[in-house]
Amino acid sequence: MKFQDQIRFVRQNMKKNKTRLFMTVLATAMGCTFLIVLASVGFGLQQSMVDNIVGDRLVTAVDLYGKNPDQHKDTNIYDEDIQMFRELADVKAVTYRNNIYQWLNPKVEGEEVGSDKTTQVDFEAETKAGFDLSAGRMPEADNEIVIGYHIREQMDEQGMPTGYEDASEWLNKTMTLEVTYYAAGKKLTEPMEAVIVGVTEIPTKEWNRDKTIYMGVGMLEKIEGITGTRNGELPYFEVENPTAEKIDAALANLPKPSEQRSYQDVQVVASHAEKVKGLVETLRDKGFYTHSIVDELKQVNLMFAIMKIGLIFVGTIAVLIASIGIFNTMTMAVTERAQDIGIMKAIGAHPSVIRKLFLLESAMIGLMGAIFGTVVAYGVSLAVNAGLPVVIKQFMEEEVPADFLFSVIPPYLTALACGISLGVAMLSGYRPALRATRIDVLSALRRDV
Repeated sequence: MKFQDQIRFVRQNMKKNKTRLFMTVLATAMGCTFLIVLASVGFGLQQSMVDNIVGDRLVTAVDLYGKNPDQHKDTNIYDEDIQMFRELADVKAVTYRNNIYQWLNPKVEGEEVGSDKTTQVDFEAETKAGFDLSAGRMPEADNEIVIGYHIREQMDEQGMPTGYEDASEWLNKTMTLEVTYYAAGKKLTEPMEAVIVGVTEIPTKEWNRDKTIYMGVGMLEKIEGITGTRNGELPYFEVENPTAEKIDAALANLPKPSEQRSYQDVQVVASHAEKVKGLVETLRDKGFYTHSIVDELKQVNLMFAIMKIGLIFVGTIAVLIASIGIFNTMTMAVTERAQDIGIMKAIGAHPSVIRKLFLLESAMIGLMGAIFGTVVAYGVSLAVNAGLPVVIKQFMEEEVPADFLFSVIPPYLTALACGISLGVAMLSGYRPALRATRIDVLSALRRDV
């Protein structure tokens, strides 16, 4: 008997008792739905809590502190290292921050700016890594900058904060910078102008004060072009008015912009919180000093993994309960089709073909239940994610984060649930199918089973 004929035979037999078939499929679908929805809560909480709450840059970023001298002669991080980091698997972005090594005396409309440092960053990489702004936008031109949230903080005579003005009021205003440099034995200054286009987000740690001026590589190169030194660094002199010879000698010892650039405060940001551990191991194998909170993350993920396994186990029990209905249905099907089985055996049908027919029928019941159960589970998941925040806000007066999901159904959860449903259905139909192969031909034809 061809496979297509087997399918046709099974479908004809299944149509003979549609009510019983419907109830069996319904029970299987309910079990599959319960399994998927229950497990989806674990996946949803992990995604919302790990990926969205602790899965931000604080967790996904791996800090690099140079190279291991046992594996590298030069412990600095250079351009080729940055490029290598970006080509690693599971890397979302690579960021770095180079400080300007002089005071630029920043002013906005004549008002002195209380900045504590000026830093050059890669704005494109910072955007990928999740550099948040409280106002404005990220720079698009070389002369555009971002200022820290607390840059307008007011201080008293003792240096204690007394409050601060809104930094966003400076958006689209011009900040004047003074670049100091030495030429012909004299200390000179050259003004630069930058447009403020963004204000950083308030730091999550309340005691931190962000008073930094963030500029791009274009402005850094302009400063280096004026000073003739790397990062605008100026030489230090013990005397107030050094001679031209001492100035030239000191400048000669400072790194030049044309020399290979090394990078400070380098972070490799993983694409996902679960990828941090593997990324750290890769970087350590390549001889870099790293730091991350991967150990704490491992414990969090382990906790959620145990919870998800437990929920899947509980959901599987519901599918096993539904298998009782499949077993009962297939047992009754064997009894009702005893004469058909007898005829098939009389004309030479092999017992394996008869067994296959009943296993195929139980598999179709399990598959139908899995499909319907999956569709219903996705509907329930959408309803829970949409309705539960409203209920919590209405009765508990708590605001749920906009991107918080209570239920998430990844594709492999659907595949696992369908596999469990199909496997349980096959197991439930195996014994009735085996019983069908043992039916005596003469007894079957007399309807005496």
